[in-house]
Amino acid sequence: MALLPRLRTPMGQVILVGAVCFCCPGMFSALTGMGGGGQVDPHAANRALTALYAAFAIFGLLGGGFNNILGPRITVLVGSVFYALYVASFLRYNHSHDERLVVLAGGLLGFGAGLLWAGQGSILMSYPPERDKGLYISIFWSVFNMGGVVGGLIPFFLNFSRDRSSSHSVNDTTYIAFIVVMLCGSILSLKLVQPDQVAREDGTQVISALHTDVATECWEILKLFRDPRMLAFVPACIASNFFYTYQFNNVNGLLFDVRTRGLNNVVYWSAQMLGSVLAGRVLDKSSPSSRSRAHLGILLVAAASTLIWAAAFVNQTNYSRRRLPHGVPLDFTDGFQFLGPFVLYSCFGLLDAMFQTLCYWVMGEMSGEVQTLSRYGGFYKGLQSAGAAVAWQLDASEMALMPQLCLNWILMSLSFPLLWIMVRDFKDERHHRKEDKEHLFLLDSSSTNSED
Repeated sequence: MALLPRLRTPMGQVILVGAVCFCCPGMFSALTGMGGGGQVDPHAANRALTALYAAFAIFGLLGGGFNNILGPRITVLVGSVFYALYVASFLRYNHSHDERLVVLAGGLLGFGAGLLWAGQGSILMSYPPERDKGLYISIFWSVFNMGGVVGGLIPFFLNFSRDRSSSHSVNDTTYIAFIVVMLCGSILSLKLVQPDQVAREDGTQVISALHTDVATECWEILKLFRDPRMLAFVPACIASNFFYTYQFNNVNGLLFDVRTRGLNNVVYWSAQMLGSVLAGRVLDKSSPSSRSRAHLGILLVAAASTLIWAAAFVNQTNYSRRRLPHGVPLDFTDGFQFLGPFVLYSCFGLLDAMFQTLCYWVMGEMSGEVQTLSRYGGFYKGLQSAGAAVAWQLDASEMALMPQLCLNWILMSLSFPLLWIMVRDFKDERHHRKEDKEHLFLLDSSSTNSED
């Protein structure tokens, strides 16, 4: 029973929602990272992911409103169950080759993912204490991406003994293992609690508005599109998942055989843990000024982005969709031929975590109130998913690989100067936000005493 009070702390809730994401989005990421959902032909997966992210763009944007009305536990629980359904559609596809169920499951998962990530975003950005937001984000990101590590090991071992010439679509056992883990994530979500039940160590409470309704949420979401800071945030939102299509399908999925794709994902998601810890440390500890820390974080991620995408550009000159560098997909036993693309793919994981940790930290610094941060998270995930839907559709239409790479590089590069503009008044905002928090806490204490 001693564990229950600990689960009601900010750290307990962040780790718990990280565990849910380990089981659901983490396993989904591992499967998607194999390219084509583990299938030889990525066409069905591309269509499903286009449907997924199109729906995600809508319900990601609206997800903050759902979370503010239903609370994080119900929101995350409902959203999580659609992940197992999505993988089950690929299990069925292994035998029927009927794309319709896969595409339908993708669309339903777009709805579910919009809810899950809205609940996750509100917890991750509003529960942590001010001084440790980067630390909490990096802890969540590490727990979540451990799902990708474990999810990468599953297809690696279950397909290890298959002959390289026959290692194409993953076997049924792989899909069943993913489904079981995802269902465990849905069960874990039942232990999430409402914001007013979370107690920080310093005695302060998570700031949450008392009442909200559908009309209020719709109006507040629409107002985000009039906020200059959120408009400056748009390129970063779009860029933050746009690159997955190129990385998963056209680097990992195209250059490597199935068992090696699983191994690559183990390292890709492990690199994400390192990237989130590095970025979180810089954003929390590098300077007393939040604005200075933001500037340093932006410069760090921008430098990493430039170096990694430049290396990807050089690598892309060696192959196309129909011309592999060595004629056949690479295996991890291929020595130096395998090493270069493997290191590049691992660095993509490092950059992804650094970039998204930066984005979450910036949003978390913009407000201290649960409902507001939930809407910010929905805005981020909605536009992120709209970009991803476009990216998957571009790949489904067989857009040439070099233009895909350049589009990713340009989108991410455009994000950094706009993020710089967003954070220019952080020092003053943080000061006023603390005053607002103290005022709201006193009001809450006064209300409680009057009721007593």
